[in-house]
Amino acid sequence: MDTTTSDYLDISEFRFSTSRPRSIGFVIEGPPAGASQDYLHDILLSPENRDSLLSLIETEGLVVCKNVRTNAASYRKVRGKSSQGKLSQAEYYHHDGCSCPQKPRIVEIRLPYQNIERSVATAIASFPDVVRSMLTALPPRFQSDREIARCRDVFSGPIESFPPATTWDKVQGYVTRLVRREMDAESCRSYFRDVDQLSEAYVVPWEMGESRLILNDSINLARTMQHRRSYQKPRHSNEQNGSLVKRWTAEEV
Repeated sequence: MDTTTSDYLDISEFRFSTSRPRSIGFVIEGPPAGASQDYLHDILLSPENRDSLLSLIETEGLVVCKNVRTNAASYRKVRGKSSQGKLSQAEYYHHDGCSCPQKPRIVEIRLPYQNIERSVATAIASFPDVVRSMLTALPPRFQSDREIARCRDVFSGPIESFPPATTWDKVQGYVTRLVRREMDAESCRSYFRDVDQLSEAYVVPWEMGESRLILNDSINLARTMQHRRSYQKPRHSNEQNGSLVKRWTAEEV
């Protein structure tokens, strides 16, 4: 794979058009002429190219593949239920597979072709930048909290000055529990939209046939990404919404 240009990606005899529409995310626009519509599996994840694709995801943090048509059986439904009065766990920033002894290296989230479009976004942000954004976006009434004040101070400088990486999840968990306890559902959703913006998250409307391959675990934690379900407006009941599927690509393919 040749990734020296942001306009094209050369793989074997194929040249893929690519773009970088946001500060994070490397987007493959779709199959080139003559390539399989399931180019993700038939070309990118083929035995000869698989390691190069995983390396690209490791480097970029997020690789988006558009216009993929696949019948691969390895995907499973994304679960989690939100309501007007309560956020789903999926609405908070997280790495995938946190209950596992080892987090999966890559999580792939996909919108299959279906009759109902998806209006709810998926926000993807760099970690631990998102932790700093969560601290910064807190309303003034939370700033008197001694632990919040201490964390804001230690996360205020460059990443080299951050506390040890083993503490980042703990700080994030403290903030998450605070806003869950003290905010109503829609105020909490509004707060997290501010976090999305501050962290320059990849919040782009879903397109049918799109897969987002997210670096979920790495030796260098500062290069990983977190994601969340992101409502872009107040949630209303009985809204129909297209369904996502996911898999842990490095382990399951």
